[in-house]
Amino acid sequence: MENNASMRKWLDDFALSHPLVIAGPCSAETESQVLAIADQLKNSDVSIFRAGIWKPRTRPGGFEGVGAIGLKWLQKAKAQTGLLMAVEVANAAHVKLALEHDIDVLWIGARTTVNPFAVQEIADALQKTDKIVLVKNPVNPDLALWLGGVERLYNAGVKKLGVVHRGFSTYEKTTYRNIPEWQIAIELQSRFPDLPLICDPSHITGRRDRIQEVSQQALDLNYDGLMIETHIDPDHAWSDAAQQVTPTVLKQIFKDLRIRNLSTEETDFNTRMFQLRTDIDRADTKLLEILGKRMQISEQIGALKKEKNIAVLQSKRWNEILQKMICEGRTYGLSEEFVLRLFKAVHQESIVHQEKIINR
Repeated sequence: MENNASMRKWLDDFALSHPLVIAGPCSAETESQVLAIADQLKNSDVSIFRAGIWKPRTRPGGFEGVGAIGLKWLQKAKAQTGLLMAVEVANAAHVKLALEHDIDVLWIGARTTVNPFAVQEIADALQKTDKIVLVKNPVNPDLALWLGGVERLYNAGVKKLGVVHRGFSTYEKTTYRNIPEWQIAIELQSRFPDLPLICDPSHITGRRDRIQEVSQQALDLNYDGLMIETHIDPDHAWSDAAQQVTPTVLKQIFKDLRIRNLSTEETDFNTRMFQLRTDIDRADTKLLEILGKRMQISEQIGALKKEKNIAVLQSKRWNEILQKMICEGRTYGLSEEFVLRLFKAVHQESIVHQEKIINR
């Protein structure tokens, strides 16, 4: 997929003075619920109203959405508020129904993005559509898979494309529902700057009290918009109650968010920034030097283990290191989550170096 300014044009057409905002309930539950939420959002920064019509669930028996009847509610909400309407689609049948009801924005969910066959089916059903199509990141942290979904749609002639960053699943216990892995979205943004990037803080946090924080992080990273789940009675929502906010809270979030400047011509700022970035570059070089020395020590350990026919992985030793580094990391203001991810990566690289020695 090539960089193409036309992918961004649909976003520019909104002519907004603020980031794009997509908001609405996790699930459309009743006609009155949909209309009430849309009515409270119509005179806010929200440009697109979202509501789940079909809700994929890991296990059967849960609420799986109201189905096609909900599309009629969205049509009515659009007529009454003027907001554009957005729904998630997971197959060609969903696409057909959404198009028949003139839904403006279709998004592909994380569970669907992981399946190239399903994405291709959707792409075929959307051949040369003029609708806006957004692709959420896959459940697993795989940038190629995420971009692959966008490419399939682009190759089908869909030009109004964007991506939604909703975080990635992990077995590790973290403070997030879905760990952000910001660097993956940043890599996508750097490779395809004309592809609009929207953050979904509701699914990243899983908690309404952290939506403001993560939304600000996204804007600080120059995201183009936010998708925030909004409900008139979040505590009694039929799905994902903990991560939805009321329209009143959503409006307050907009007031509290700060839009940063991309740059400044102030000489003092640029001089200080140049110096600090130079210091960062030096620190990064030293960091790589230290890591290189650590791997040399790992190779020496590998040689000793080979000599004595000792297994590479020593779980007790590894757990001791991990706990020690977590404690020491706190003294440097480093979060446990960061220390865990860093040293797991370092440990994995050490194992690779040792195995090369042992299996030589």
